Amino acid sequence: MTKTEPHHTEPRIADRRVRQMQRADKFRLTAVGGLAALSLDALSSVAYGPEAIVLVLVAAGAAAVSWTLPVACAIAALLLVLVLSYRQVIAVHPDGGGAYAVAKKQLGRPAALLAAASLVVDYVLTVAVSLAAGAASLASAFPALADELLPMTLIGLAALTVINLIGVAESARVLMGPALLFVLLIGGVIVVGLLRPEPAALIGGDPGPITPVEALGIVLLLKAFAAGCSSLTGVEAIANAVPAFRSPAVRRAQHTEVALGVLLGAMLLGLAVLIRAHHVTPRQDVTILAQLAAGAFGTGWLFYLTNLAVTAVLLLAANTSFGGLPVLLALLAKDHRVPSLFALRSERPVFRYGVSALALLAGLVLLAVDAETHRLLPVFAIGVFIGFTISQTGLVLHWWRVRERGWLPRALLNGFGATLTAVAGVVLLAEKFTEGAWLLLLIIPALVTLFFRIENYYGEVARQLRLRAIPPRPHPAPEAKELVVVPVVTMSEVTYRALEAALRMRGEIVAVAADIDPATTKRLSAQWKEWDPGVPLAVLPCPHRSLVSTLVGYVRKQTDAGLGVTVLLAHVEARHWWQRPLHNPRGPVLTAALRVRTEAVIATLAVRLA
Repeated sequence: MTKTEPHHTEPRIADRRVRQMQRADKFRLTAVGGLAALSLDALSSVAYGPEAIVLVLVAAGAAAVSWTLPVACAIAALLLVLVLSYRQVIAVHPDGGGAYAVAKKQLGRPAALLAAASLVVDYVLTVAVSLAAGAASLASAFPALADELLPMTLIGLAALTVINLIGVAESARVLMGPALLFVLLIGGVIVVGLLRPEPAALIGGDPGPITPVEALGIVLLLKAFAAGCSSLTGVEAIANAVPAFRSPAVRRAQHTEVALGVLLGAMLLGLAVLIRAHHVTPRQDVTILAQLAAGAFGTGWLFYLTNLAVTAVLLLAANTSFGGLPVLLALLAKDHRVPSLFALRSERPVFRYGVSALALLAGLVLLAVDAETHRLLPVFAIGVFIGFTISQTGLVLHWWRVRERGWLPRALLNGFGATLTAVAGVVLLAEKFTEGAWLLLLIIPALVTLFFRIENYYGEVARQLRLRAIPPRPHPAPEAKELVVVPVVTMSEVTYRALEAALRMRGEIVAVAADIDPATTKRLSAQWKEWDPGVPLAVLPCPHRSLVSTLVGYVRKQTDAGLGVTVLLAHVEARHWWQRPLHNPRGPVLTAALRVRTEAVIATLAVRLA
């Protein structure tokens, strides 16, 4: 019977692993869920992307707004290139990471760290911009909230953080309803608006005559193109979060990427056509999208529902970063370029340290700019253009190296896309340089330097610890004497548990007490003599009244004498987290001091309260 047991055990282990994988897969994304959880950043950008084009073109006069459609067509063409490119990124790099994964494999360490730094900036700013824009949109509908922008954004950030700490699949179910409502309402604005020969209603103040201040030319069109490309932020998020999808993850992620491209392109072009058809120009305190909604639906309940849906989706668009940045940080942690704790995944599975770090950084950004959207926009889209350019350049090299069937059209497609995004990024950086874009020249190099330093540190640690190398055979010293030291402060259940544990250990046991207060020491010595546990109590002189220095000095004296010393520290473990600060923190302080300043082995014993 014994010989056949492994044959029965192995299938049971395999079945258990399959069930565990199935349970974990349950918490991952479907294609529809991925569209809701990871695409709201890109889809919601139609709330400000077309308006950004109009605000640039109107500098050449009201007639120049008719060029919104050609510019939108150029952006849609770039969107098509990006969608096709990121489908290839998903297939080539199924572990996620997007531009970082491509650059690491194809372009080398410096380009990979540049891509990672730009993506980190973009993810953090996506959260900040989405929350700030959503709060501003809500305050536009309800003026009483105009002075509460920062509290609203922080409340929204806290809610998103909690949802994502629970699990991305749960967050996808929460976001699916608002995402569907937003797409349907924007589609309704486009269809109904195009069917009307004239707008149903006009809102906002009369713009009056628009005086041209700049000639319409290639430079202005490039500026409008670069400004409108803010609609493309978030396109890369699906490729960065492939591991978050259910099996088969690659196919689901590719389908989600295509669906995102179709929806975003249709909404962008539809709104551009509507802007041209109704000759929409900027009006004071009213967004372009709000004007289009009023033109399609009038100022009834559908108008308010549309604006509330836009506000909700702008707030929830921040969830894209919560799906992408933790995965990117996990990849960086595996490459030893950020602290290793970012690679830890909880049972859900959720990268909780990555989610928490994103929430903290976004909160700091919102506090720094007082939740004012216009202070974030100059640096919002530039980081993602860096990632676009690097990922597509890396894919060009990938196709050149593998040269499999059909590689040339793919390489040309990626090369064309890299050129377009590089041009857009340079134009946007030049245009917004004095408005705050210069900060990127400080932030991104600082992040790259930080990644370099962390990687070099981990490399030095690996060298000193001889990681993955077979160490020499240890040589025990049988003549060495083992000593177990049990610090004692007072007679209690903690003292009893500590001695009971020490008696199960190998070596000579000694209890030590520091003579800080003579009266207390005298009482302890008398109680110890009456108790008589069979372990001697050594009272250590303590001229400086410091338990830490006295105990450290005693232990160092024993180790210097050639003894092998184990210090057993017992501490009280409270039942609730909020009760822990109520207990004396002596244990952690002693543990830290002994580990840093002695060669002793430190053992801890938790005495849990009922």
